[in-house]
Amino acid sequence: MRCSGPPTTASAGLGACTRTARPLQTFTTAQSFPPPDRPHLRPAGGSPKPVGAIVTTIPIKNIGQVDIRSVAAKLRLDRLRVLIGPVVLVALWQIGSATGLIPEQTLAAPSTVIAAGGELLETGRLQEHLLVSLGRAAAGLALGVGVGAFLAVVAGLFRLGEDLIDGPMQILRAIPALALVPLAIVWFGIGEEVKIFLVVFATAFPVYVNTHAAIRGLDPRFAELARTAELGRLGLVRQVILPGALPGFFTGLRFATAISWLVLVVSEQINATSGIGFLMTQARSFAQTDVIVVGLVVYGLLGLVSDRLVRLIEGRVLPWRRTFEAR
Repeated sequence: MRCSGPPTTASAGLGACTRTARPLQTFTTAQSFPPPDRPHLRPAGGSPKPVGAIVTTIPIKNIGQVDIRSVAAKLRLDRLRVLIGPVVLVALWQIGSATGLIPEQTLAAPSTVIAAGGELLETGRLQEHLLVSLGRAAAGLALGVGVGAFLAVVAGLFRLGEDLIDGPMQILRAIPALALVPLAIVWFGIGEEVKIFLVVFATAFPVYVNTHAAIRGLDPRFAELARTAELGRLGLVRQVILPGALPGFFTGLRFATAISWLVLVVSEQINATSGIGFLMTQARSFAQTDVIVVGLVVYGLLGLVSDRLVRLIEGRVLPWRRTFEAR
């Protein structure tokens, strides 16, 4: 940068400065003294006059400008980085199968698994069993989340509710859901009810624990502010407590979604005639490891998709919640 030229009237002795690298647009702002809104500071018989002007040079090109292409490239790179681990794992698996390190009767090669999956898709068997599993998981998850959230709100808002609910919930939470299989068969038989019951039992606890902790962890100053604003008991619950408990609820929902698929894997093997678990049990009888792996992959993809869906809903419901992003 170099300064040249005589002082101008606007710059009042400061000199005109120009940048030789590239032309820049300038803004000139003038300030008067005394300010017009303070007439008591004016000299007698006078009016405020500009005594000077400040010339500010701002590179307009750099203001609010975002390189869209670089952002899009970064997003594509982040998505590709997620696939690095699975691709390397599958490649090592295929190499081990091709070299004989992994026997075919122990674990089918990835190429064989892909072929088996394609055959199941062509015959429609995979879609048929998948719809049955989705229905069971959705029904059990909906009931479990509803029960867990309701009990958490009652125990979180009322001291008597906590005394009556929290203790039994903590005791039942320590019991594995799969340990209830014999008792559940006695209660519900071997039909659809036992499978849905196990999913309900397993998914209610993560929702209860996280929602209850979120309600109890709210800042008491919010409640005091609500009382100052005269919101009332119902307004306090609706506008302060429930919105504040939503982050904890969604955390529990993510755990419950993953647990529902874990429990469904086993519950669908209890005298079932349909579902992905039944498909895997049937393949086990014929030592079809490729079909078993197809079922495991389907369960894994269902867990991934459902978790992404919950996170998407969380982002829409809680747009104000800022989260840390790794760099």
